[in-house]
Amino acid sequence: MKILNKSVAAVAVASALLLAGCSSSSSSSSAAQPEAKKLLGIVSITATDANNARVIKGATAAAEAAGWTVEVVDAQGNADQANAAIKNFVAKKASMVFDLVFPTTSLGAGLAATQAAGIPVATWGGGLGDGVVMTTGDGAPFAQPATAKLLADMGDKGSVLALTYRTGQVCRDREGIFDQMLKDKPGIKVTKNEVNIPGFLQDGAKYATAWLAGHPKGSGNLAIWGCWEDPTLGAISALKQLGRTDVKTYGINGSSTAIQAVQDGSLTATVYEDGVLEGKTMFDVTSQAITAGASWTPKTIEVPGVLVDSDTIAAFLASHPEALS
Repeated sequence: MKILNKSVAAVAVASALLLAGCSSSSSSSSAAQPEAKKLLGIVSITATDANNARVIKGATAAAEAAGWTVEVVDAQGNADQANAAIKNFVAKKASMVFDLVFPTTSLGAGLAATQAAGIPVATWGGGLGDGVVMTTGDGAPFAQPATAKLLADMGDKGSVLALTYRTGQVCRDREGIFDQMLKDKPGIKVTKNEVNIPGFLQDGAKYATAWLAGHPKGSGNLAIWGCWEDPTLGAISALKQLGRTDVKTYGINGSSTAIQAVQDGSLTATVYEDGVLEGKTMFDVTSQAITAGASWTPKTIEVPGVLVDSDTIAAFLASHPEALS
């Protein structure tokens, strides 16, 4: 029995050594596995908006081509949700974070987390701030062509319904240039209503319906301006329902729906913003910032807009057929 026990013990020892060897081999094999893909975290003020979707598409294509993975969070216009999403990306050890539209002044908690972790941030219209390596610039330049077109069409007298959105930095900037361009036009009376995200289409229709009740046909030059065109498209649905063809309409961003509306004459003008190119540019420039390290200087990268109206729609589509998709 003792001999048998010694044999069993010897077998047990040998088995333990074999298992230990397997464990060591397994650990070595695990250590040799390829490194996890880098993560780009995108926080969008509203991922359902056409131009936000374009920026996400451009950034995603560029990141995936470089071997990265991409995660998108729709913060639905809520800065608290945006801050929470950014901090979650920090916990996931993202290699870069993009902020779409939220002003950096409303992202203090999120930016503090990315800066402490050394994660670079790029903003689409959110401006520069702590830890932000690049921004696409403010939204004001895109509003200028549409507002200039409105003024040219209106002359010196009339009434305008302006659909605004002050949670997003882009719309704040666009409202600012709208105010600046109309300040010397006392004959043009402006009514402002702020839409919500989500709910901008419904709000556009609701505010337009109320405004139109006080501005019947024959009451002078009438126009509706949106800080981006989706609220204006909501207003257009109200115009169609009421059979009103006497009101000019203006938007900014140039979504496929807006371009089609210019084609059919229901939208007077929009300004096309190449969101796909902006998204790609954000990834490329932020990658350059990562490579440069401490020597990097934060940059503002402007991508100009294109006015699209009944006079330019044909030439525009010849140059940008992708705008309808």
